[in-house]
Amino acid sequence: MPLEEAGRRVLAFVGPRAAGKSTVALRLAGRFGCEAVDLDAATRSLAAEEGVVHDSAGALLAAEGLERFREWEARALAALTSRAAPFVLATGGGAVEREDNRDRLRAHALCVWLDATPERLAARIAATDALRPPLTELPLLDEVRELRRRREPLYAELAALRIDTSSMTLDEVIATLDERVVFDRRRGSVFRTKGGA
Repeated sequence: MPLEEAGRRVLAFVGPRAAGKSTVALRLAGRFGCEAVDLDAATRSLAAEEGVVHDSAGALLAAEGLERFREWEARALAALTSRAAPFVLATGGGAVEREDNRDRLRAHALCVWLDATPERLAARIAATDALRPPLTELPLLDEVRELRRRREPLYAELAALRIDTSSMTLDEVIATLDERVVFDRRRGSVFRTKGGA
């Protein structure tokens, strides 16, 4: 049975930085009456449990390095996907680069790819006060394009559907999800796409 028809306990948003994953996950979880979990926050919490405390995931990444951050991130995802209760998950943009993370998402989550044009993503990143350490030595827009080139096939591999948020309001994104995703409480509280498509 296809993933969308069988349903999954986790509704996971994948996609690049600044596509709206955390904001959409929080709003949608409230509508479905389940918990919203941000993978960056869970990663930071796991590091803090081990005595490595930073104010944000961005600060953790900047201070501890990408490799160490990705290790905490993978462990946080493994712990989250072992939960029995359904929840909505906002992943970090690069979480899909690890094969074990993709395997976990494929096994436990209905994935929705939130996307936007590189220009829109770069503008959103530049407009925020949140610390988002550069991941390359490229200028911001070029970095966004490079990360997109590298990660786009991985998002596509996982996603049951893709939504371009470039020119959409939050309400419009939620309305689109209402049309395409159902939280099916009668069949074990799972997420699936409407009509299995």
